[in-house]
Amino acid sequence: MKTRHATDPDQIPGFDTDALRSRFLVEDLFGTGMNDGITMVYSHEDRIVIGGVRPSGAPVTLETAEPLAAEHFLARRELGVVNVGTEPGTVTVNGADHELGVKDVLYVGRGVREVSFTGSGGAAFYLVSTPAHATYPTRKGTLAEATPIRLGDQRSSNERTIYKFIHADGIQSCQLVLGITELAPGSMWNTMPAHVHGRRTEVYLYFGLDANDRVVHLMGRPDQTRNLIVADRQAVISPSWSIHCGFGTGAYAFVWAMGGENIDYADVEPYPITELR
Repeated sequence: MKTRHATDPDQIPGFDTDALRSRFLVEDLFGTGMNDGITMVYSHEDRIVIGGVRPSGAPVTLETAEPLAAEHFLARRELGVVNVGTEPGTVTVNGADHELGVKDVLYVGRGVREVSFTGSGGAAFYLVSTPAHATYPTRKGTLAEATPIRLGDQRSSNERTIYKFIHADGIQSCQLVLGITELAPGSMWNTMPAHVHGRRTEVYLYFGLDANDRVVHLMGRPDQTRNLIVADRQAVISPSWSIHCGFGTGAYAFVWAMGGENIDYADVEPYPITELR
C-alpha cells in the first residue's frame, strides 16, 4: 500500500507535470499482469483508499496494511467494489460468493474479516474504501437496479447517464458514495459544469478507453486550473478544493466515488465553464 499525503492548493502553482501526476494521478492500480495481488493507495485526503486487482485462477485476498494499523482491512472501514473489466468475476465475503458482471457494484460493510477475488482473467476489480463508524450489510447492485440520471445533450458533446449505486437512497453506507457515469456515443465531456465538494474528496477511475485514447482531466482551483492526461483504468484523486471534469478522445466511462463529511449527492459548488481560468 502506497501513501499519498494531502496537498495544499497554494502548492499547485509550483508543480510541474511530473509533480502533479505523482500527487494526484494513480497510474498503476492494476499492475502489469494477472494475479499480481492487490495494488492499493492510501490517500490522506479524507483517508480514502483505492485499489485494483485482476485475478486469474487462485483467489486474491484483501489484506490489511501498515498505514491502517488495523487487525483486518475492514475493521474500521467500508468498501465498494466495481468490476471494470471485460468478464464476470467473483467476490467472496466471509464465505459467501457474489458474482459481479461488468459494471456491477458490491458494497461490503465495516467489520467483515474475509474478502477475496477470483476470475478467469477478464475481471478487473476496482476498490474504494472509506473510514466507517457504523455497519451496513453487504449488498450487490447492477446497472438495471441503479438510479439513472440522464444529463447533457449531443449538441454540447456531453450526453451522459449517471448511475448511482451507493448513496442515501440506494445501497446504504456510512460515508462512501459511489456510481458510474457512461457517455453516449459521440460525447466526450463529462461533469459539466465543473464543481468542487467543500466537504468531500472525490476520486475518478476512467475505464473503457482504447489503448490509444486518453482523457484530458481538468483539476485545481477554479481560477488556477491544471490538466492531467489519463489513460484507461487510471484514477485521479480530487481534494475538496479541486474541480474535476474532463474530455476524452474516444468513448469511455468512469467510476466516481466520494468520502468525507456527508453522503448528500447534491452537496456541490458548481463553476460554469465561463468562470474557469
